[in-house]
This record gives sequence, structure tokens and C-alpha cells, in this order.
Amino acid sequence: MSTEILQPQPRRNEKTGLVLLGLAAGMVGLAFAAVPLYQLFCQVTGYGGTTQVADANPKGVIAREMKVRFDVNVENALPWTVKAAAPITDRIGQVDTVHYLATNTSDKPVTGQAIFNVSPDKAGIYFNKIECFCFTEQTLQPGETVEMPIVFFVDPDLDDNPELNTIKEITLSYTFYASENEGS
Repeated sequence: MSTEILQPQPRRNEKTGLVLLGLAAGMVGLAFAAVPLYQLFCQVTGYGGTTQVADANPKGVIAREMKVRFDVNVENALPWTVKAAAPITDRIGQVDTVHYLATNTSDKPVTGQAIFNVSPDKAGIYFNKIECFCFTEQTLQPGETVEMPIVFFVDPDLDDNPELNTIKEITLSYTFYASENEGS
């Protein structure tokens, strides 16, 4: 005869239920935390072409040049036309300013925002924005045209990454989409 003591059945069911409830609550919590954690991961690592935010370039300028191209896409639900900035070639580390040109083609105020990425993806961590229209929502009045500035530099540390030795061009791409706000 076994000397093993078995717990009464209701007690074991109660423990199993609590474990499963805790597991479900943890999964719900992780689902809500997934987006902010993913954004933090992308900002820290530059994953997926996520750029960095900087106040200035403390590392100086190096002799190697980089061409930066600018691309734009506008979601169909946003009644704007947006013209990308012209490509520029400058020394790595040089702080540059370019402008996108956006026009509201509707007869009412419209608020939009832009999301961005850098290609090639591995260069994203080296692309630093000091100022960008993409940091906030933009409201354009009917027929209004505005210049949207970007102040940026390519981090000279890019030159120390052997995987990027052959990179001669970076593309900064924006996708504009309609905001939930209706304008002001």
C-alpha cells in the first residue's frame, strides 16, 4: 500500500484554476506591453530601419560621403499631396536640413502624421534626427501648403561597421496617414 497522501480533488482543481487564471492574465498584460516594448527595442537597436533621435552631433564630421534619398507615400484616406525632399550627398556627420512639401487638397482641415523607416535596415541605427515633422501630428487647413523640415545627420560610427562599408546611399521613407483627430 502506498503511503502517498493525495490532496482532495477540489483543492487540486482550485490550484490548477488559479495557475491558469494567472497565465491568462499574464498573456493579456504581455499583449498590451508588446507594442511599446517593440518600439523601444527598435529605437535602441535600429531594427527595421528605425532612426535615432539626437539633440546634436557630438562626434564630428568624417571624410566619407553618403547620399541620402527621400521617399514618400500617402495613405488613400489622407487628402494630401506630399513632395519628398531632393536627394543630397554630404560628408557623414554633417548636420543637414531638408523639407518635404505637403498640401491639403480637401475643403476641410485635415490632421495627418507620418511614420518612417530607413533603408537599408542596418543603417537605421546610424540615422539621427534632430528635428522632424514626424514627431507630432500636423493639421493643414483647406488648400494649405506647408514646408515640413527634417534636421538630421548620419552618425560617423557607421564607418566603423564593416557590414556597411559598401553602403553609399541611405533612403529615408515616410508614409503619411490620416490621424484620428479631425483637424482644428
